[in-house]
Amino acid sequence: MHPSRLIAAVALAAALPVAAHASQELATSKNCMACHSVDKKLVGPAFKDIAAKYKTDKAAPAQLSQSIVKGSSGKWGPIPMPPNPVSEADAGALAKWVLSL
Repeated sequence: MHPSRLIAAVALAAALPVAAHASQELATSKNCMACHSVDKKLVGPAFKDIAAKYKTDKAAPAQLSQSIVKGSSGKWGPIPMPPNPVSEADAGALAKWVLSL
């Protein structure tokens, strides 16, 4: 790759929003890990259990994103999930990350 193209590619990657790189670090920074874990139930279900439940549901990314933003109740038992103050982009990225587990 030509050096000027490499510099342009690095600059473009640096300009991408953090939400495009959702990970456990993003989940931790948005306080998701206070109630959830990747592989075991805490207050809420394990992220891997969520991924397994919705693995064939094509609407799952949008549904989970809305549950993150607006909260939900009754999907995993009696304890409701409160709404979370995250951007739509972060919620979408978090939903996709959870479903990838």
